[in-house]
Amino acid sequence: MNDPRWASIDAFAEQNRENILRDITRLVAVPSVEGTPEPGAPFGAGPKAALDKALEIAAELGLQTHNADGYIGWAETGPIGEGQKFLATITHVDVVPEGNGWDADPYTVRVKDGWLLGRGVADDKGPGILCLYALKYLKDNGVALKYPVRALLGANEETNMHDVDYYAEHYPMPAFCFTPDAEFPVCNGEKGGFNGEFVSPKLEKGAILDFAGGVARNAVPNQASCTVRVAPEAVKLTEGVTAEAGENGTTVLHGWGKSGHAAMPAGTVNAIALLVDCLLANDFCTPQERAYLEVLHTLHAATDGSALGIAANDGLFDPLTIIGGTIEMQDGVIRQSFDCRYPTNTDPDKMTAALEKVCGDAAHLEHLTSKVPFYIEADSPAIQTLISTYNEVTGENKTPFTMGGGTYARHFPYAVSFGPEHTDLAIPDFAGPMHGANEGAPFEKLMEALKIYILALLRLQEIDL
Repeated sequence: MNDPRWASIDAFAEQNRENILRDITRLVAVPSVEGTPEPGAPFGAGPKAALDKALEIAAELGLQTHNADGYIGWAETGPIGEGQKFLATITHVDVVPEGNGWDADPYTVRVKDGWLLGRGVADDKGPGILCLYALKYLKDNGVALKYPVRALLGANEETNMHDVDYYAEHYPMPAFCFTPDAEFPVCNGEKGGFNGEFVSPKLEKGAILDFAGGVARNAVPNQASCTVRVAPEAVKLTEGVTAEAGENGTTVLHGWGKSGHAAMPAGTVNAIALLVDCLLANDFCTPQERAYLEVLHTLHAATDGSALGIAANDGLFDPLTIIGGTIEMQDGVIRQSFDCRYPTNTDPDKMTAALEKVCGDAAHLEHLTSKVPFYIEADSPAIQTLISTYNEVTGENKTPFTMGGGTYARHFPYAVSFGPEHTDLAIPDFAGPMHGANEGAPFEKLMEALKIYILALLRLQEIDL
């Protein structure tokens, strides 16, 4: 590394190594799944408590802090004048539900073979702490800033991103922003999002009494259950499904899959799909139930949308993905949610028409929402600054990429996602991905990311925004 500032950056990271681990542990310890809105806590008590804790840590680091009515907060290097251009990072303190399959308490950080394990270590509390320490470096070293830096801390990223909507309505937008909530090197484009539910008619006098599974619409479920009005001995079990006797001669079926993020379904096994296939392999369902289950089978048959007739690939983004995230049954009606990430050569109208054709009279669609793909040219000055910084620090020769995941970046005029995950790094057996059980992040890579963020923020001061 030839940059004369590198020695100082490297020394700062090493001096703060234990403190960074401590503060990640403190923030992960706060369960922060979205809950019931309360005064001062628009996304529930958990996200509010996590936001408060993150701002407490920021203040301890000597940074100025602000809490915007519980919607979002930030730390900054110093006052930002009215109309002054500034840089921002944005991470989030809310998390997806812990789900099942953990080897230990999800909210107690464990260190194993150099990996941190806990809900949020990767997505996105670990990166949030890195951003606070990056600002601490700037402040402690008295760096003269052409563009002051604000570290935004969202509280509603995993569900609706109403936090950034609130920010955009009430506060000035940064001249450039990056979010450490994805993979390195630099993501300059995100697929569109298309979400909704496959809803059954009211199922009467059928075999299915209950159906439940999934913890979040944007995660592949690793567990699901279905209660049927037949005796255990009458059920033919299929792969990944177990059974136990229920009440009053019923059987409770359990599907056991492998979880993962909706945007990256490769290698996952959907527990709901396992149960659907098991039910279809038996002959105790009514024609009405079977017709609806066939619709779900088509949904789950392929994560590229080919079975549904919505497969798409534009050559700019990775191909379309679609998964079924959660399923529930109330008053005889089953609702199966879906999460679709799509490229530029399709749109929600086309996909809706295809899905309605699959549904026929057996199901209908409800609660459809969508967001368009977004893309920032890779040769723009800020993006080139980030990619060159990453490559110099790592010795790699990577180029910007596009992805299926949705981040805060699409909510800002000039923004990208910037690490800290590495897709080419194998996840050990004891760890899991973002949104999965035993969510893990390699600590040394987090420390490397801190150095990259500090140097990038310094170099962004040198370009015109």
